[in-house]
Amino acid sequence: MLTDYHMHFEYGSYDENWVKLFFQEAEKKGLHEIGISEHTHGFKEFKDLYYEELILDNSEIGEFQKKWLDNPKSKFVHTLDEYRDFINYLKSKEYPVKFGLEVCNFHNQKRVQEILSKYEWDYLIVSIHFIKGWGFDFSGLKHKFNERNLKEIWKDYAEEIENVASTGFYDVLGHPFNLRLFKNIPEKRDVDNLLEKTAKILKENNMIVDVNTGTLHRYPIEEITPYPDFMEYVKKYNIPVILTSDAHQPEHVGMKIKEAAEYVKGYGINEIVTFDRRKRIMESIG
Repeated sequence: MLTDYHMHFEYGSYDENWVKLFFQEAEKKGLHEIGISEHTHGFKEFKDLYYEELILDNSEIGEFQKKWLDNPKSKFVHTLDEYRDFINYLKSKEYPVKFGLEVCNFHNQKRVQEILSKYEWDYLIVSIHFIKGWGFDFSGLKHKFNERNLKEIWKDYAEEIENVASTGFYDVLGHPFNLRLFKNIPEKRDVDNLLEKTAKILKENNMIVDVNTGTLHRYPIEEITPYPDFMEYVKKYNIPVILTSDAHQPEHVGMKIKEAAEYVKGYGINEIVTFDRRKRIMESIG
């Protein structure tokens, strides 16, 4: 079996004519089902959290991120009720879909859980998109990697993971250690202990790993995330995985999924996780 549990409808509307293109592409790619994991920045309920926690001062980072948030076409457009109702409609029409969400690494986890606990999710992904309020995956800010020691960036990123994983609230860590996306690569010996410590934290908190091809087909590094050094610890600590494309357009659904399947098999991982109402089901990789 092959699935793709990390993708976004956000570049279109909650309209069947738009989203059916995702399902058509999934069928072409031989996927059994897909999971939709919309970004929290698409929902009105999370607006205050972004404005409270991101760097939004008069610095270069702040000015860039203020413009990023001030986009009425993609930021804080829908409510979670609207999203739930649309996914339930798709399920009623027998589309093979799961109800997920990709949550940013907010520090106010109490507020996040208050918002999310009202809904019956199939799964929840938490992804590190901000390091101390800096959106490190913005291409317009990629030069900021050159202003700090890479070991310290990896350390801060790992601390962000620990903060959200330790809540025990999430199912999946999204695209772990995608920090290499702009080809910023530290020495293995400088960060190896951070990688192993993070794997242990995921194991202790019963989280799984998103093996994500987005960094292979969307970023300069052109590699699957997590990169091999972390995958060694995914294997060592027997952490289950999902395979995903991080599609934002229909044509990207399932992109390079078969390559991801071969990648994890190279570590002796022959099963993926599927979800139903936060319950895991292990399936053999097709």
